[in-house]
Amino acid sequence: MSDWLARLEALADPDRAAGGAAYHKAPRVYLGVPNPVLNDLAKEARSTLDVDARIQATDALWRTDIHEARILAAKILTQARIRPDEPVWEQIIGWVPEFDAWAIADHVCMAGQKRLVACPSRLDEVEPWTTSDHMWTRRAALVITLPWTKQNHPKPDELAARDRVLGWAEGYLADHEWFIQKAVAWWLRDLSKHDAARVRAFLEEHGGQMKPFARKEASKYLD
Repeated sequence: MSDWLARLEALADPDRAAGGAAYHKAPRVYLGVPNPVLNDLAKEARSTLDVDARIQATDALWRTDIHEARILAAKILTQARIRPDEPVWEQIIGWVPEFDAWAIADHVCMAGQKRLVACPSRLDEVEPWTTSDHMWTRRAALVITLPWTKQNHPKPDELAARDRVLGWAEGYLADHEWFIQKAVAWWLRDLSKHDAARVRAFLEEHGGQMKPFARKEASKYLD
């Protein structure tokens, strides 16, 4: 499993690493390996490793606490069809309590989105995140459910899931933490492209509780 880390370290760029550390701010090692390179490594891993080997490789990468290693771990698990996928889902949700920065959190949530779409009943496991004491876990509940903003013609179960997450968003409005307000705005903004009426209704009823920047972001694509 160390081969993946060794390959990452061989690609390190100290100048890019310094810029990454300054940008992301979270206190960990940065290697300066760009996303396109990580994408290529992840694609190779997905094509050559079975599920058990992926779990071992991604666990080892995550445990390093190196920025690019954690991003690569998430990318390796980002795939629409994985069989069996329960170990992948367990790996993903096991990482959530360790989130401490947006970039790693968002990449892990992208992997999680695939597993939620594959098995929407997992929303029941996500819902308790909305009352977590850990801000990044609360935020993840909205980021991981973004696929439910995308349907133009949602089926009844998809519509029910959409309304369920909007209920979570409503519960977040008293939380003025910037990242939480931003996540609510992001969910509403993406939804507005496909269900403008729901977003207008939400903002009409609850917009006064949102920070001004979040209201503006949420209504970005509304007429």
